[in-house]
Amino acid sequence: MRLSVVLLAAASLLPALAATPLAAQTAVSPYDAVDPLIGTGGEGHTFPGATAPFGMVQLSPDTDTGCEIRKCYGHAAGYRYDDPTIQGFSHTHFSGAGHSDLGDILVMPAVGDTVSLDPGDPTTPTSGYRSRFSHATEIAKPGYYAVTLADSGVRAELTAGTRVGLHRYAFPRGKAAHLVIDLRSSLYDYPGKILWSSLRLLPDGTVTGMRETRGWAPGRKLFFAMRFSAPLTGHAFVDRDTKVPYKGFQGPSRDSDEVAEKLGRALEARLDFGKLAKPLEVRVAISGVDAAGALANLEGEPGDFDTIRAQTHTAWDQALGAVELDAPAATRTNIYTALYHSLLAPSVFGDVDGRFRGPDDQVHQATGYTFRSTFSLWDTFRAEHPLLTLIQPERTTSDVVQSLLASQRYSPYGILPIWQFHGRETWTMIGYHAVPVIADAYLKGLRGFDANAALDAMVASADYAPYGGLGEYIKRGYVPIDKEPEAASKTVEYAYDDWTIARMARALGRTDIADRFDKRAGNWRNSFDAKSGFLRARKSDGSFRTPFDPTAINYGSDYTEGNAWQYSWFVPQDQGGLFRILGGDRKVVAKLDAMFDYDNSKLDYSHAEDIAGLIGQYIHGNEPSHHVAYLYALAGQPWRTQERLKQIVDSQYKPTPDGLAGNDDLGQMSAWYVFTSLGFYPVTPGSNQYVIGRPFAPRAALNLPNGKRFTVIADGLSDTNRYIGRVTLNGQPLTRSYIRHEEIVAGGELRFTMQATPNKSWATAKTARPYSTTQY
Repeated sequence: MRLSVVLLAAASLLPALAATPLAAQTAVSPYDAVDPLIGTGGEGHTFPGATAPFGMVQLSPDTDTGCEIRKCYGHAAGYRYDDPTIQGFSHTHFSGAGHSDLGDILVMPAVGDTVSLDPGDPTTPTSGYRSRFSHATEIAKPGYYAVTLADSGVRAELTAGTRVGLHRYAFPRGKAAHLVIDLRSSLYDYPGKILWSSLRLLPDGTVTGMRETRGWAPGRKLFFAMRFSAPLTGHAFVDRDTKVPYKGFQGPSRDSDEVAEKLGRALEARLDFGKLAKPLEVRVAISGVDAAGALANLEGEPGDFDTIRAQTHTAWDQALGAVELDAPAATRTNIYTALYHSLLAPSVFGDVDGRFRGPDDQVHQATGYTFRSTFSLWDTFRAEHPLLTLIQPERTTSDVVQSLLASQRYSPYGILPIWQFHGRETWTMIGYHAVPVIADAYLKGLRGFDANAALDAMVASADYAPYGGLGEYIKRGYVPIDKEPEAASKTVEYAYDDWTIARMARALGRTDIADRFDKRAGNWRNSFDAKSGFLRARKSDGSFRTPFDPTAINYGSDYTEGNAWQYSWFVPQDQGGLFRILGGDRKVVAKLDAMFDYDNSKLDYSHAEDIAGLIGQYIHGNEPSHHVAYLYALAGQPWRTQERLKQIVDSQYKPTPDGLAGNDDLGQMSAWYVFTSLGFYPVTPGSNQYVIGRPFAPRAALNLPNGKRFTVIADGLSDTNRYIGRVTLNGQPLTRSYIRHEEIVAGGELRFTMQATPNKSWATAKTARPYSTTQY
């Protein structure tokens, strides 16, 4: 059974609503409440196009792909809301990444007697095959996107299944219809990025092809197959490296055994359809394996545009059924869109027959699971994966764990993924954060994989000395900055990952591993400077590097996308030990206040792309800060957590294109918001505990996969009543500031009574605090 969350707007309506079907209680469906345009402006880096839940195809418009590398940051998802033109519609995109690639197999309709194969200049709207457009003509819904291309007059519609993307183009009557297929175009484009590409026109009019790129993931291969609802009347293949056209043959007959083929580094095609009486439908499937896989994927999801659109609509209804809301329009849109963005990755990257291309660039077979990729693990281990483990443990997290383990088996280095997409490792970011994803899933009861083999894979990753200064870390107990950049961050992130290994090993009875990694989990202390009160980078001789500025943010320096203010709090496995070093609860609260209230007026972070959503030195637009507001509760002042969460939610999330303060990072920013809206957050994945913050909706009911029901009620919740007065669990007073995973899945009721003033006696005792304040 799917897990669903029911959020109702007004406590006064609860008796009547209890007897009314939820579908009747909600004026606008969860599907219609989603706005995929949220995050397409500002720093969100989301895309508005069509995709199924965790779909392999993300079919979306690209407004600018030809930017210089350093200027491409704002176009990481291909589309930027304030751009005036669309270059075309490509089939692969990241949602919210800080870096990018993809934008594969760009298709653009064209009309008239002359067709340009030049993409044109985005600063010159009428150049090339790109077209101007107006947001007034756009429709963006889960699994569906439409827009009118102003210069050609073509109405473009997009939808997608799991492995297929469908286009529907209504051309102006009386004008010749064409398609441009551009295999040269790519997100984060630069000369020489395309290593090789091919185009083939088969006798039945099917177009197949592939390309290999040397982008973010070197040597990435992608194959495609494309079919049309109308016959071709002509075509031309061009290699833009040479500008020499390959004319092929004109008007291929359906029973011809002739095949046209073109190989090159930068191929484009012009496909001609003559004057059409009805819209042209284009079906495209992709594969990481081969052209045969793409053709099989195309056959595996039969149906025309409306059929696939309806199937994907149903799939999104089921997935978004995890949250049913009756709330103010802005709140509904924010929560549903956050849930939508949380259900895009890790995406499918295995063919319909189970084959996939692994990190060794070889083809393998998945048996009993669907291979997933797009693992932004430095971001998503925090809340995105715990959310999926809660709402889709068997359907999604099981695939994720088995895909991580398959990637480790086929890795040339024998380690779990770091930041992987399309089966290829990018070596981006730090840590070995596949480890907490696996441990958290196992400790929450997920089975269906060889747990001892999984633990061995986790240990192999943690002991792989060549990676990220791990050899030095194992030898010294910290990563030295004169040997490895971002050493302070790596030390504390490795220590947390080690703790999750110890937790899983102890659960499996493998005490030798548990003892070794429990010891390593304390290594964060070796890089913490008690005198200054900050985490600092240490040199090989044991001294801390100087000069030291806790506000400095420089890539490749002591910290990863952050500074000492953010990273000094990253000890989720031992916050109590950190608090003792800082001098106790009062000094911790004072330091947290100093972080949130810091005056940044004399600081310039314009050189740091990922630094957004600042509240003092708290940076919500990047992940190291995401748990920090909850630390007030761990320090015995949960009412301060409640205040800070209100401050963050009000300032960082809006139902507008610029409504995400920072990169959504494959769902992490959104998952944070979903959890926080429900009233609790997984500060320490692997502990099986969620720290209570404060709810942002009056009612939530979790219909659990085991058939149980867990209800969250916030009596009296309003903008004024923002504080928790009291809490009960199953009718009994709850005096602690956390709830256990097993209490949720057992079903029951968590009830908050909200009030206008802080309750400074609730959950303040040390015995009322979560695991990580008492373990070490």
